[in-house]
Amino acid sequence: MRQVLICWGGWDGHEPEQCAAVVSDMLQAEGFSVRVEASTEAFADPDIRDYSLIVPMLTMTRIEKPEIENLELAIRGGVGLGGFHGQAGDSFRDCVQYQYMIGGQWVAHPGNIYDYTVNITKPDDPLVSGVGDFPYRSEQYYMHVDPNNEVLATTAFTGEHDAWIDGHVMPVVWKRRHGKGRVFYSSLGHQAAEFKVPQMREIVRRGLVWAAR
Repeated sequence: MRQVLICWGGWDGHEPEQCAAVVSDMLQAEGFSVRVEASTEAFADPDIRDYSLIVPMLTMTRIEKPEIENLELAIRGGVGLGGFHGQAGDSFRDCVQYQYMIGGQWVAHPGNIYDYTVNITKPDDPLVSGVGDFPYRSEQYYMHVDPNNEVLATTAFTGEHDAWIDGHVMPVVWKRRHGKGRVFYSSLGHQAAEFKVPQMREIVRRGLVWAAR
């Protein structure tokens, strides 16, 4: 049976423990064996190099050198890496080695929570096929992103809150490679309740399954 490691922690506002439970149930339903840990310490375990997928849920935390080095070796060797929102896109602000793997870093969400639209940009890709554009209410993430990402969905800022970003199109969902490992990211998912949005949940489900070795 393929194994998944979920590590949760960090800022409580993102409800990491609750989100870890949602994702654990989702992946178990897909046939994975799921290990859940409440810290980054498991990243230093050499056994994770034999796993299928690693899912970080660790907003604004720190990662020790042995942890990031072992994690990077695991992903480079073929373990998948997948996550969402700040739990994966704002995990380790001072660790560029992690940001190089995940493909981006959160920098702002002007206006905080409000209504916006998610636009599917590659409707033929299996991760988003049949989903279509959809309305969403949450934080609209402004991110620094890697040009090497394969972007699957975007959102456009209106300038209502910060006029100088009016009309700017920002990636929301992407996939990429890091060595032999597949990497998936979605900026949606501020709290566990957002998994009740069927489009958001389906994209995360497909993305994590795709990333898994």
